[in-house]
Amino acid sequence: MTKIDRRAMIAASGAALLLPRPLLAQAQAERFSWEGLVTRAQRLARAPYRETPHHPGAKKVDYEALYRARFREDRTIWGDLPGATGVQLFPLSASAEQPVEIALVERGRATPLRYDPAMFDAPADNAVRQLGPDAGYAGFRVMNAARDGDWLSFLGASYFRSPGATKQFGLSARAIAINTSMQGKEEFPRFTHFWLERTGPGGLIIYALLDGASITGAYRFASELTPQGVRQDVDAALFPRRAIAELGLMPMTSMFWYDQASRATRTDWRPEIHDSDLLAFASADGTSHARPLINPSVPRVDAFAERNPRGFGLMQRDRNFDHYQDDGVFYERRPSLWASPRKPWGAGQVRLYEFPTTSEYVDNVCAYWTPSAPVRAGGRIDASYRLDWSPSGGPAKGLAVLENVWTGKADGPGTDRLILDFSGVPQGMRPEIWTDVAGGTMVKKGGYPVLHQKGLFRVALDIRRDSGRATDIRVQLRDGNRPFSEYVHYPLGA
Repeated sequence: MTKIDRRAMIAASGAALLLPRPLLAQAQAERFSWEGLVTRAQRLARAPYRETPHHPGAKKVDYEALYRARFREDRTIWGDLPGATGVQLFPLSASAEQPVEIALVERGRATPLRYDPAMFDAPADNAVRQLGPDAGYAGFRVMNAARDGDWLSFLGASYFRSPGATKQFGLSARAIAINTSMQGKEEFPRFTHFWLERTGPGGLIIYALLDGASITGAYRFASELTPQGVRQDVDAALFPRRAIAELGLMPMTSMFWYDQASRATRTDWRPEIHDSDLLAFASADGTSHARPLINPSVPRVDAFAERNPRGFGLMQRDRNFDHYQDDGVFYERRPSLWASPRKPWGAGQVRLYEFPTTSEYVDNVCAYWTPSAPVRAGGRIDASYRLDWSPSGGPAKGLAVLENVWTGKADGPGTDRLILDFSGVPQGMRPEIWTDVAGGTMVKKGGYPVLHQKGLFRVALDIRRDSGRATDIRVQLRDGNRPFSEYVHYPLGA
């Protein structure tokens, strides 16, 4: 997975602009429908791929220029209507050099938005003002009712993100992932066109055309701001131009530098730094799985075979400010993202790709669904799913859940200790500890309720790892044959 510069993306998301309404009247409205967009994507797949040219002046729009180029607040699209669906636009910049086309949809007619440098409240010498009258936009964001923050933004390739109910941005989603875990072969198809349709005070349908060297696609995001966070019902019709070795659907991209279990890798004063701390997924039979994230020493891929799973997501489960001590970007408020099927997904794998990082500005984690069926040129792939951006900790309802992970040296030579804390264990309950170890030997295991910590049950495992390989551990609390906790997967020493 190519490194994503978080600082540049954050800078761009704070420098949106607004479109003067007179420019809407100058554009020609055209008929628009979802079926027509699908047909357009299918036709595009039969033509040779042509990359959108980079705007020659975008490189000059650096961090400082973005910061100084402010949008005109009174020009928010739909800003005169009540509710949280006002739209503002992003300018091109050094981190987003390829323009996208954006249109507004009303009663089956789409009106393209035209660009004018005068829409920016920026000094005359600012590089944003020098882009020219036909520069286009980099993306857009959807504002809340107070117009003092956004709840959804699309910017760069097929990336989009939401702060959820916590009003703090964190991980990103994207439409598709191509060969993400294949060194040097990852592709980044991009949205080239957007159509925006307001559906009410807190609702918006976003239609998008995807184009890339290996695939095209039509997307529909029915997005809504709810008290629990942002919900998106997504439909996609994908048309491969050529065979694809690794197709990732519903991909999520995040950052994990270190937590309390990986103290040795930190160089910063803050106790923990991560946007997400856990991959969670739910099998068709209801089994809930938890795979704590790590910052590996070398790139690593974990694949979990499933058939019609109930969903998966990257979670930020730790919500304790004291564990981060960050009073600027507030990692404890970062949203979680959960993808669930609206139609069965069939057979495939939940995949997790992680690579090393020494910075909080690099996204080094990606999770996605990879179908088992081979992807061949000329075919069609349909996907329907829901994305929930919320503070939720995952799908493990009614089960004890993993709350903390700690690692260290055990007493014996060459032996590591793994501590897993589970919350939600009733007082007096002594669940059985089921374990399985690959690439090592279980030397000792035990568990006990932690004194003065209600519902907290601690599992202590001493493990001797095989030389030269990672040790993969699976742990679950059980009550007889009944699962009592989520099923934990942990790579020790990776």
